[in-house]
Amino acid sequence: MINIALLTPCIIEGDAVSNDVIGMYHCLKKYGYNAQLFADYWESSINNIKHVNQVKSFITKKKDILVYHYSVGWDIALDIINHINCIKVIKYHNVTPPEFFQGINADYASVCQAGRKQLKLIADVPGALYLSDSEYNADELHSMGVSQENSLVIPPFHHIDDLQYVDSDTSILDKYLDEKVNILMVGRLAPNKGHSALIDAFDVYHKNYNRNSRLIVVGKQDDRLNIYTTRLYEKVKYLGLQESVIFTGGVSTASLKAYYLVANTFMITSEHEGFCVPLVESMAMKVPIVAYGSTAIPYTVGKAGLVWEQPDPYLMAGSIDCIASKESISVTLGDMGWRRYQETFTNEQIESKFMRAIKSIE
Repeated sequence: MINIALLTPCIIEGDAVSNDVIGMYHCLKKYGYNAQLFADYWESSINNIKHVNQVKSFITKKKDILVYHYSVGWDIALDIINHINCIKVIKYHNVTPPEFFQGINADYASVCQAGRKQLKLIADVPGALYLSDSEYNADELHSMGVSQENSLVIPPFHHIDDLQYVDSDTSILDKYLDEKVNILMVGRLAPNKGHSALIDAFDVYHKNYNRNSRLIVVGKQDDRLNIYTTRLYEKVKYLGLQESVIFTGGVSTASLKAYYLVANTFMITSEHEGFCVPLVESMAMKVPIVAYGSTAIPYTVGKAGLVWEQPDPYLMAGSIDCIASKESISVTLGDMGWRRYQETFTNEQIESKFMRAIKSIE
Protein backbone atom coordinates (compact mmCIF):
# COMPACT_ATOMS: atom_id res chain seq x y z
CA MET A 1 0.00 0.00 0.00
CA ILE A 2 1.12 3.54 -0.79
CA ASN A 3 1.94 5.68 2.24
CA ILE A 4 1.06 9.39 2.04
CA ALA A 5 2.73 11.80 4.47
CA LEU A 6 1.20 15.22 5.07
CA LEU A 7 3.91 17.55 6.31
CA THR A 8 3.50 21.00 7.87
CA PRO A 9 5.42 22.97 10.54
CA CYS A 10 2.48 23.18 12.94
CA ILE A 11 -1.11 22.05 13.26
CA ILE A 12 -3.35 24.39 15.26
CA GLU A 13 -7.14 24.20 15.51
CA GLY A 14 -8.81 26.93 13.45
CA ASP A 15 -5.72 27.88 11.44
CA ALA A 16 -6.47 27.99 7.70
CA VAL A 17 -3.39 26.02 6.63
CA SER A 18 -4.01 23.46 9.38
CA ASN A 19 -7.62 23.09 8.24
CA ASP A 20 -6.38 22.32 4.73
CA VAL A 21 -3.87 19.76 6.02
CA ILE A 22 -6.49 18.07 8.20
CA GLY A 23 -9.02 18.16 5.35
CA MET A 24 -6.56 16.38 3.07
CA TYR A 25 -5.90 13.80 5.78
CA HIS A 26 -9.59 12.96 6.25
CA CYS A 27 -10.10 12.88 2.48
CA LEU A 28 -7.25 10.41 1.94
CA LYS A 29 -8.47 8.23 4.81
CA LYS A 30 -11.95 8.24 3.31
CA TYR A 31 -10.57 6.80 0.06
CA GLY A 32 -8.58 4.12 1.85
CA TYR A 33 -5.08 5.59 1.73
CA ASN A 34 -2.57 5.06 4.52
CA ALA A 35 -2.17 8.75 5.35
CA GLN A 36 -0.22 10.20 8.26
CA LEU A 37 0.12 13.74 9.63
CA PHE A 38 3.58 15.05 10.52
CA ALA A 39 4.46 18.35 12.23
CA ASP A 40 7.02 19.92 14.51
CA TYR A 41 4.36 21.35 16.84
CA TRP A 42 0.63 20.84 17.24
CA GLU A 43 -2.42 21.85 19.27
CA SER A 44 -5.14 19.59 17.95
CA SER A 45 -7.74 17.08 19.08
CA ILE A 46 -6.57 14.74 16.31
CA ASN A 47 -4.56 11.91 17.83
CA ASN A 48 -2.82 10.69 14.69
CA ILE A 49 -0.07 13.32 14.47
CA LYS A 50 3.59 12.33 14.57
CA HIS A 51 6.75 14.37 14.90
CA VAL A 52 8.47 15.40 11.71
CA ASN A 53 11.56 13.38 12.62
CA GLN A 54 9.54 10.19 11.92
CA VAL A 55 8.76 11.01 8.28
CA LYS A 56 11.70 9.08 6.85
CA SER A 57 10.62 5.89 8.61
CA PHE A 58 7.13 6.26 7.11
CA ILE A 59 8.07 7.18 3.54
CA THR A 60 10.16 4.16 2.51
CA LYS A 61 9.15 3.45 -1.10
CA LYS A 62 9.56 5.37 -4.36
CA LYS A 63 5.80 5.20 -4.89
CA ASP A 64 5.05 6.75 -1.49
CA ILE A 65 3.86 10.37 -1.57
CA LEU A 66 5.04 13.34 0.48
CA VAL A 67 2.67 16.35 0.53
CA TYR A 68 4.40 19.43 1.97
CA HIS A 69 2.30 22.46 2.90
CA TYR A 70 4.48 25.51 2.31
CA SER A 71 3.73 28.84 4.00
CA VAL A 72 6.93 29.63 5.94
CA GLY A 73 10.60 28.81 5.70
CA TRP A 74 11.43 25.47 7.32
CA ASP A 75 14.92 23.98 7.01
CA ILE A 76 13.87 20.55 8.29
CA ALA A 77 11.30 20.10 5.52
CA LEU A 78 13.72 21.34 2.88
CA ASP A 79 16.25 18.75 4.00
CA ILE A 80 13.62 15.99 3.87
CA ILE A 81 12.51 16.99 0.38
CA ASN A 82 16.08 17.05 -0.89
CA HIS A 83 17.04 13.65 0.51
CA ILE A 84 13.93 11.47 0.48
CA ASN A 85 13.21 9.33 -2.59
CA CYS A 86 9.47 9.43 -3.26
CA ILE A 87 6.74 11.27 -5.18
CA LYS A 88 6.60 14.89 -3.98
CA VAL A 89 3.68 17.31 -3.86
CA ILE A 90 4.02 20.94 -2.76
CA LYS A 91 0.87 22.73 -1.58
CA TYR A 92 1.66 26.44 -1.79
CA HIS A 93 -0.26 28.74 0.55
CA ASN A 94 1.95 31.79 -0.15
CA VAL A 95 4.38 33.51 2.23
CA THR A 96 3.69 36.92 3.75
CA PRO A 97 6.37 39.42 2.63
CA PRO A 98 8.64 40.30 5.58
CA GLU A 99 8.22 44.05 4.99
CA PHE A 100 4.86 43.94 6.76
CA PHE A 101 6.52 42.93 10.03
CA GLN A 102 9.55 45.20 9.96
CA GLY A 103 9.49 47.53 12.95
CA ILE A 104 6.79 45.38 14.56
CA ASN A 105 8.36 42.00 15.27
CA ALA A 106 11.83 40.93 14.18
CA ASP A 107 11.11 37.21 14.58
CA TYR A 108 8.09 37.35 12.27
CA ALA A 109 10.07 39.37 9.74
CA SER A 110 12.93 36.87 9.88
CA VAL A 111 10.66 33.84 9.40
CA CYS A 112 8.88 35.45 6.47
CA GLN A 113 12.16 36.53 4.90
CA ALA A 114 13.44 32.96 5.18
CA GLY A 115 10.18 31.76 3.64
CA ARG A 116 10.48 34.05 0.64
CA LYS A 117 14.13 33.04 0.18
CA GLN A 118 13.43 29.32 0.48
CA LEU A 119 10.56 29.58 -1.99
CA LYS A 120 13.08 29.72 -4.84
CA LEU A 121 14.39 26.31 -3.76
CA ILE A 122 10.92 24.89 -3.19
CA ALA A 123 9.93 25.95 -6.71
CA ASP A 124 12.80 23.91 -8.11
CA VAL A 125 12.08 20.43 -6.74
CA PRO A 126 12.61 17.95 -9.61
CA GLY A 127 9.43 16.17 -10.71
CA ALA A 128 7.21 17.68 -8.01
CA LEU A 129 3.52 18.39 -8.49
CA TYR A 130 2.58 21.88 -7.30
CA LEU A 131 -0.85 22.65 -5.87
CA SER A 132 -1.82 26.27 -5.20
CA ASP A 133 -4.71 27.69 -3.17
CA SER A 134 -5.36 30.33 -5.83
CA GLU A 135 -4.43 31.47 -9.32
CA TYR A 136 -2.43 34.22 -7.65
CA ASN A 137 -0.24 31.67 -5.88
CA ALA A 138 0.10 29.61 -9.05
CA ASP A 139 1.18 32.66 -11.05
CA GLU A 140 3.90 33.32 -8.49
CA LEU A 141 5.20 29.76 -8.83
CA HIS A 142 5.12 30.00 -12.63
CA SER A 143 7.19 33.20 -12.47
CA MET A 144 9.81 31.19 -10.58
CA GLY A 145 10.01 28.50 -13.21
CA VAL A 146 7.37 25.96 -12.22
CA SER A 147 5.80 24.63 -15.42
CA GLN A 148 2.05 24.91 -15.86
CA GLU A 149 1.96 21.19 -16.71
CA ASN A 150 3.09 20.42 -13.15
CA SER A 151 0.81 22.98 -11.51
CA LEU A 152 -2.82 22.83 -10.39
CA VAL A 153 -5.07 25.25 -8.50
CA ILE A 154 -6.98 23.54 -5.69
CA PRO A 155 -8.66 25.71 -3.03
CA PRO A 156 -7.99 24.77 0.60
CA PHE A 157 -10.23 22.47 2.59
CA HIS A 158 -12.11 24.41 5.27
CA HIS A 159 -14.53 24.10 8.19
CA ILE A 160 -17.44 25.97 6.63
CA ASP A 161 -19.63 22.86 6.96
CA ASP A 162 -19.21 23.17 10.74
CA LEU A 163 -20.00 26.88 10.53
CA GLN A 164 -23.24 26.26 8.65
CA TYR A 165 -24.59 23.55 10.93
CA VAL A 166 -23.49 24.70 14.38
CA ASP A 167 -25.99 26.56 16.56
CA SER A 168 -25.08 30.23 16.67
CA ASP A 169 -24.27 32.09 19.89
CA THR A 170 -27.60 33.66 20.83
CA SER A 171 -26.00 36.22 23.16
CA ILE A 172 -24.27 37.80 20.14
CA LEU A 173 -27.49 37.76 18.13
CA ASP A 174 -29.33 39.46 21.00
CA LYS A 175 -26.61 42.08 21.36
CA TYR A 176 -26.04 43.05 17.73
CA LEU A 177 -29.33 42.37 15.93
CA ASP A 178 -30.55 45.91 16.46
CA GLU A 179 -31.17 48.93 14.26
CA LYS A 180 -27.47 49.43 13.54
CA VAL A 181 -25.65 48.51 10.33
CA ASN A 182 -22.99 45.92 11.16
CA ILE A 183 -19.82 45.82 9.05
CA LEU A 184 -17.75 42.69 9.62
CA MET A 185 -14.10 41.82 9.11
CA VAL A 186 -12.70 38.37 9.98
CA GLY A 187 -8.97 37.68 10.16
CA ARG A 188 -6.17 37.69 12.68
CA LEU A 189 -4.76 41.05 13.75
CA ALA A 190 -1.60 41.09 11.64
CA PRO A 191 -0.01 43.96 9.69
CA ASN A 192 -0.65 42.47 6.24
CA LYS A 193 -4.40 42.50 6.91
CA GLY A 194 -4.78 46.23 6.29
CA HIS A 195 -6.88 47.09 9.33
CA SER A 196 -5.85 50.75 9.19
CA ALA A 197 -7.50 51.20 5.80
CA LEU A 198 -10.51 49.26 7.07
CA ILE A 199 -10.91 51.69 9.96
CA ASP A 200 -10.50 54.66 7.58
CA ALA A 201 -13.28 53.34 5.35
CA PHE A 202 -15.57 52.75 8.31
CA ASP A 203 -14.79 56.24 9.64
CA VAL A 204 -15.96 57.77 6.34
CA TYR A 205 -19.11 55.64 6.30
CA HIS A 206 -19.93 56.23 9.96
CA LYS A 207 -19.48 60.01 9.84
CA ASN A 208 -20.82 60.75 6.35
CA TYR A 209 -23.49 58.12 5.71
CA ASN A 210 -24.74 56.48 8.89
CA ARG A 211 -23.72 57.08 12.49
CA ASN A 212 -26.01 54.23 13.44
CA SER A 213 -23.36 51.70 12.45
CA ARG A 214 -20.56 49.62 13.91
CA LEU A 215 -17.45 47.82 12.71
CA ILE A 216 -16.89 44.34 14.18
CA VAL A 217 -13.34 43.02 13.80
CA VAL A 218 -13.16 39.30 14.56
CA GLY A 219 -9.70 37.78 14.87
CA LYS A 220 -7.04 36.53 17.24
CA GLN A 221 -4.66 39.04 18.75
CA ASP A 222 -1.00 38.01 18.98
CA ASP A 223 1.04 39.38 21.90
CA ARG A 224 4.09 39.36 19.63
CA LEU A 225 2.33 41.91 17.42
CA ASN A 226 1.36 44.30 20.22
CA ILE A 227 2.96 47.25 18.43
CA TYR A 228 0.55 46.76 15.53
CA THR A 229 -2.47 46.10 17.74
CA THR A 230 -1.74 49.19 19.85
CA ARG A 231 -1.59 51.35 16.72
CA LEU A 232 -5.06 50.17 15.73
CA TYR A 233 -6.55 50.91 19.14
CA GLU A 234 -4.89 54.33 19.16
CA LYS A 235 -6.28 55.08 15.71
CA VAL A 236 -9.79 54.14 16.78
CA LYS A 237 -9.45 56.44 19.79
CA TYR A 238 -8.03 59.30 17.72
CA LEU A 239 -10.99 59.08 15.32
CA GLY A 240 -13.45 58.97 18.22
CA LEU A 241 -14.79 55.55 17.24
CA GLN A 242 -14.31 53.71 20.55
CA GLU A 243 -18.05 53.03 20.88
CA SER A 244 -18.44 51.92 17.27
CA VAL A 245 -15.46 49.64 16.59
CA ILE A 246 -15.42 46.28 18.36
CA PHE A 247 -12.37 43.99 18.49
CA THR A 248 -13.64 40.57 19.57
CA GLY A 249 -10.38 38.62 19.69
CA GLY A 250 -10.51 34.93 18.82
CA VAL A 251 -14.00 33.41 18.92
CA SER A 252 -15.68 29.99 18.87
CA THR A 253 -17.37 28.58 15.77
CA ALA A 254 -20.77 29.31 17.34
CA SER A 255 -19.77 32.93 17.92
CA LEU A 256 -18.29 33.29 14.45
CA LYS A 257 -21.54 32.09 12.91
CA ALA A 258 -23.45 34.65 14.96
CA TYR A 259 -21.21 37.47 13.76
CA TYR A 260 -21.85 36.48 10.15
CA LEU A 261 -25.59 36.35 10.84
CA VAL A 262 -25.66 39.89 12.24
CA ALA A 263 -23.43 41.31 9.48
CA ASN A 264 -24.89 43.54 6.77
CA THR A 265 -21.60 43.55 4.86
CA PHE A 266 -18.19 41.90 4.96
CA MET A 267 -15.42 44.42 4.24
CA ILE A 268 -11.75 43.60 3.76
CA THR A 269 -8.80 45.84 2.88
CA SER A 270 -6.03 43.28 3.33
CA GLU A 271 -2.78 43.94 1.47
CA HIS A 272 -1.65 40.34 1.17
CA GLU A 273 -3.69 37.13 0.91
CA GLY A 274 -2.84 33.77 -0.61
CA PHE A 275 -6.54 32.82 -0.65
CA CYS A 276 -8.59 34.30 2.26
CA VAL A 277 -11.00 31.73 3.69
CA PRO A 278 -13.22 34.36 5.42
CA LEU A 279 -14.30 35.53 1.96
CA VAL A 280 -15.63 32.04 1.26
CA GLU A 281 -17.27 31.95 4.68
CA SER A 282 -19.03 35.19 3.77
CA MET A 283 -20.24 33.70 0.49
CA ALA A 284 -21.53 30.60 2.27
CA MET A 285 -23.38 32.79 4.78
CA LYS A 286 -24.75 35.07 2.02
CA VAL A 287 -23.04 38.17 3.42
CA PRO A 288 -22.31 40.78 0.67
CA ILE A 289 -18.61 41.47 0.12
CA VAL A 290 -16.78 44.78 -0.33
CA ALA A 291 -13.05 44.29 -0.87
CA TYR A 292 -9.78 45.86 -1.86
CA GLY A 293 -8.61 43.65 -4.71
CA SER A 294 -5.06 42.94 -3.60
CA THR A 295 -3.13 39.72 -4.27
CA ALA A 296 -5.46 36.66 -4.28
CA ILE A 297 -8.66 38.48 -3.29
CA PRO A 298 -9.99 39.08 -6.84
CA TYR A 299 -9.41 35.41 -7.67
CA THR A 300 -11.33 34.23 -4.61
CA VAL A 301 -14.24 36.66 -4.90
CA GLY A 302 -14.59 36.48 -8.68
CA LYS A 303 -17.72 38.39 -9.69
CA ALA A 304 -19.49 37.66 -6.41
CA GLY A 305 -18.70 40.95 -4.66
CA LEU A 306 -17.64 44.57 -5.05
CA VAL A 307 -13.86 44.46 -5.53
CA TRP A 308 -11.92 47.69 -6.04
CA GLU A 309 -8.39 48.27 -7.31
CA GLN A 310 -7.55 50.67 -4.47
CA PRO A 311 -8.63 50.72 -0.81
CA ASP A 312 -10.04 54.22 -1.23
CA PRO A 313 -12.02 54.92 1.95
CA TYR A 314 -14.67 56.99 0.16
CA LEU A 315 -15.21 54.33 -2.49
CA MET A 316 -15.42 51.60 0.15
CA ALA A 317 -17.79 53.68 2.29
CA GLY A 318 -20.01 54.42 -0.70
CA SER A 319 -20.14 50.72 -1.49
CA ILE A 320 -21.20 49.93 2.07
CA ASP A 321 -23.96 52.53 1.87
CA CYS A 322 -25.17 51.15 -1.44
CA ILE A 323 -25.55 47.69 0.08
CA ALA A 324 -26.94 48.83 3.43
CA SER A 325 -29.53 51.19 1.94
CA LYS A 326 -30.74 49.03 -0.95
CA GLU A 327 -32.05 45.62 0.04
CA SER A 328 -32.24 44.41 -3.56
CA ILE A 329 -28.50 44.96 -4.04
CA SER A 330 -27.72 43.30 -0.72
CA VAL A 331 -29.81 40.23 -1.59
CA THR A 332 -28.36 40.01 -5.11
CA LEU A 333 -24.77 40.14 -3.88
CA GLY A 334 -25.53 37.62 -1.15
CA ASP A 335 -27.05 35.23 -3.69
CA MET A 336 -24.11 35.70 -6.06
CA GLY A 337 -21.72 34.80 -3.26
CA TRP A 338 -23.76 31.74 -2.33
CA ARG A 339 -23.74 30.51 -5.93
CA ARG A 340 -19.98 31.00 -6.21
CA TYR A 341 -19.49 29.03 -3.01
CA GLN A 342 -21.71 26.20 -4.25
CA GLU A 343 -20.09 26.10 -7.69
CA THR A 344 -16.43 26.45 -6.65
CA PHE A 345 -15.60 26.15 -2.97
CA THR A 346 -17.54 23.37 -1.24
CA ASN A 347 -15.42 20.71 0.44
CA GLU A 348 -16.98 18.14 -1.90
CA GLN A 349 -15.63 19.98 -4.95
CA ILE A 350 -12.24 20.49 -3.33
CA GLU A 351 -12.15 16.78 -2.45
CA SER A 352 -12.87 15.84 -6.07
CA LYS A 353 -10.07 18.05 -7.41
CA PHE A 354 -7.60 16.84 -4.80
CA MET A 355 -8.29 13.16 -5.41
CA ARG A 356 -7.90 13.62 -9.17
CA ALA A 357 -4.50 15.17 -8.48
CA ILE A 358 -3.44 12.29 -6.22
CA LYS A 359 -4.60 9.63 -8.68
CA SER A 360 -2.69 11.37 -11.49
CA ILE A 361 0.64 10.77 -9.73
CA GLU A 362 0.09 7.29 -8.26
